[in-house]
Amino acid sequence: MAIMRLSLRFTKKLVPKPIIYQLGHDFKVVTNIRKANIDEDLGWMVLELDGEMDEIDRAVE
Repeated sequence: MAIMRLSLRFTKKLVPKPIIYQLGHDFKVVTNIRKANIDEDLGWMVLELDGEMDEIDRAVE
């Protein structure tokens, strides 16, 4: 098992989309939101992905 920490930025277009849910649903990774600040216009997030490294790599592509 491996853990990858990512810093993400969200534009107004992406804020309402269930991106984090989709990562956990579409790939064999566990998502862990470490920090976040999201409003209607933009947002940022520190996200950890936990799983097999090849699956994490696929999720990040």
